[in-house]
Amino acid sequence: MSYVTGKTIKELREKRKLTQKELAEKISVSDKTISKWETGKGLPDIAIIEELAKALGVSIAELLTGDLRENENPSGNMKKILFYVCPICGNIITSVGQGTFSCCGVMLPPLEAEACEETHQIQVETVDKEYYVTLDHPMNKKHSISFLAYVTSASVEIAKLYPEQDISVRFRKKGHGILYAYCNRHGMFRRLV
Repeated sequence: MSYVTGKTIKELREKRKLTQKELAEKISVSDKTISKWETGKGLPDIAIIEELAKALGVSIAELLTGDLRENENPSGNMKKILFYVCPICGNIITSVGQGTFSCCGVMLPPLEAEACEETHQIQVETVDKEYYVTLDHPMNKKHSISFLAYVTSASVEIAKLYPEQDISVRFRKKGHGILYAYCNRHGMFRRLV
């Protein structure tokens, strides 16, 4: 099991531009205690870890592992969504920004969408303020479209499809966005709408 190190405490304290005394005051210990932790002559008690993490502006997990993460996606634009699909059970996981996900014991890489090609052409019609989406594609257990998704800057809609089902889905128009189709053999394809 990993535990917080003096090096991590010192780096985080200096990053927040805190003196040992200022950090000590925030968590109700002495500055000598902070010095001992930073020089490896002692460790913070588990009961104070939550307060220490809060004072240093990190999660408890980051404090304990020293693996510091910075939010590289402050805008939260849904068009930056990533899709992960389990090759065993077909589960769909979405994330706005990079993540690490596993399903059925398999680490899942994010799917990379390609532009539509001849055999995976996403057809779109506008019908009653909706996008009517279809594909001319096989739909059997060995080769099918698993899902369609409509992504705008503020929302995501996913329609799960199953073998032997027609590929026809309606999405309520919400502005410019991206349509995605996932083929279980050839991967993900996209079309701007």
